[in-house]
Amino acid sequence: MSAMAATIARATGGRAPHDGPPAGPAAGAARRPGRVRRVGLPYLLLLPALLLELLVHLVPMVIGTVMSFKELTQFFIRDWGAAPWSGLDNYTVAVDFDGPVGADLLHSFLITVAFTVLSVGLCWALGTAAAICMQDTFRGRGLLRALFLVPYALPVYAAVITWVFMFQHDNGLVNHVLHDQLGLTDKPSFWLIGDNAFVALLTVSVWKGWPFAFLIVMAGLQNIPRELYEAAALDGAGVWQQIRRITLPSLRPVNQVLVLVLFLWTFNDFNTPYVLFGKSAPASADLISVHIYQESFATWNFGRGSAMSVLLLLFLLVVTGVHLAVTSRGRRVRTRA
Repeated sequence: MSAMAATIARATGGRAPHDGPPAGPAAGAARRPGRVRRVGLPYLLLLPALLLELLVHLVPMVIGTVMSFKELTQFFIRDWGAAPWSGLDNYTVAVDFDGPVGADLLHSFLITVAFTVLSVGLCWALGTAAAICMQDTFRGRGLLRALFLVPYALPVYAAVITWVFMFQHDNGLVNHVLHDQLGLTDKPSFWLIGDNAFVALLTVSVWKGWPFAFLIVMAGLQNIPRELYEAAALDGAGVWQQIRRITLPSLRPVNQVLVLVLFLWTFNDFNTPYVLFGKSAPASADLISVHIYQESFATWNFGRGSAMSVLLLLFLLVVTGVHLAVTSRGRRVRTRA
């Protein structure tokens, strides 16, 4: 027995046959550092992004919120911390819709709501229709897909400034086509002032926004099995019935996210009206983003402008929360069914 034990000991490197990896607290202590490294690595990789998010978004939001409670005018720009504390006065003036400031803010808010609803609806409809048409294989489909994405790929300033030249009264392309070529108008129209400014702004917004909807919907269509359409066609379902019964229900999760993103982007859009109209937008196209800019930098009342910005943020947070709650509830109902 002693000779056998010696042979086994030499074969196992001097360890007893029943010896194994350390067990008990020592084993847990040995495994813990590796587990900590695995768990902590994702947070370590996210740390630079979190720090940039803090610097770029959260810090200005906190400073802007503090400014909204101060009487910060042009007299305190050099040392805004010395501005007197005004409490909720800026908010009171902003929501007093019987006063001139509140009435102008309400008008701008309603204009922005109408503009956002129309823009998002048209972007979604055009993007969905184009994505469905691009599903079938045909010659030149890749080229058309690339051309559809050009408005989305162009820089905002370059795209909008091109529309500014096209909307010119005397030598713009829009009046040349509508009035000179087609004869649809009695005289050349003013597109950048007056009531037509809303139509011009909506046109530019839809033109540069619908390719994003097209791209997202086209990606969502790739997840719908072709067998569903083939089975529906065998049952006698037409194209419209297939779209209504298969395509749109299957795209519901994609559309929920798409509509929310388009709504937030459009409601907050500042670049398009600013480049299209300049610092002072016409009354018919007075979006709330430009209105807050004018309140802050035209009247030099940064406290009141900050209060309007905070109110806008709260409104968007409420809309986002309601949208997420409704879509989550609908998802749970469909799951139970």
